[in-house]
Amino acid sequence: MGFQCVDCVTEGARTTRQARTVEGATHASTGRRLLVVPVLIVVNLALFALTAYLGGGVTDRDVFQSDVTQEGALVPYFVALGEWWRLVTSGFLHLGVTHIGLNMASLYILGRDLEPVLGRARFLAVYLLSLLGGSASVYLFEEVVSLTAGASGAIYGLMGSLLVVLLRRRLNATPVLAIIAINVFLSFSLPNISILGHLGGIAVGAAVTAALVYAPRGPQRARWQAGSVVAFAVALVVLTVVRTAVLVG
Repeated sequence: MGFQCVDCVTEGARTTRQARTVEGATHASTGRRLLVVPVLIVVNLALFALTAYLGGGVTDRDVFQSDVTQEGALVPYFVALGEWWRLVTSGFLHLGVTHIGLNMASLYILGRDLEPVLGRARFLAVYLLSLLGGSASVYLFEEVVSLTAGASGAIYGLMGSLLVVLLRRRLNATPVLAIIAINVFLSFSLPNISILGHLGGIAVGAAVTAALVYAPRGPQRARWQAGSVVAFAVALVVLTVVRTAVLVG
């Protein structure tokens, strides 16, 4: 059994302060307050509270025993049998207080910079596609009886997204690269970490953001961005369909 967890992005929060420059410039023009980030945090916390209540405690063992976790965590074997919702629901379930605490802190740190820059709809698209990318990576390459839960695929996607935004605006991306390198190292070093979920999330998050921020300027820009989001979503769905055919064939 493995679960996803971001272990040190909170430690590196100070090194991402430079992204506030990006946020300030964009936020000044949009005048928008954060909306998607707090909603995502509330949804994750509410689901954790429900699983803790149903499981009778807040430890990983307690939460694991809840019906919500049993029916929503990502187990490739069950996905192959038709329980496709696990690819999405697993990204909103957490195993223990430390697990959700680190992930929600990371979501806030990264999201408060990215949501004003990308805009609410695009930020949500990056988050959800990163989540699905992490789940798809686990489904494609992990053992069929493994269990994965947590928002870390999406969180790593936001790391990749922030890196692309900084590169696009020609700002110093070294601190973010250092955070990513440290987290990837920890993913390979610590037990019970979903390496595949992390790598899949960061790859999809960076790729989707690149399609958004490098989209051609002009009246067709919004259509190009929407088409790119749909294309990535379709590609991930196709990959899961092919994997299912292999497993059940």
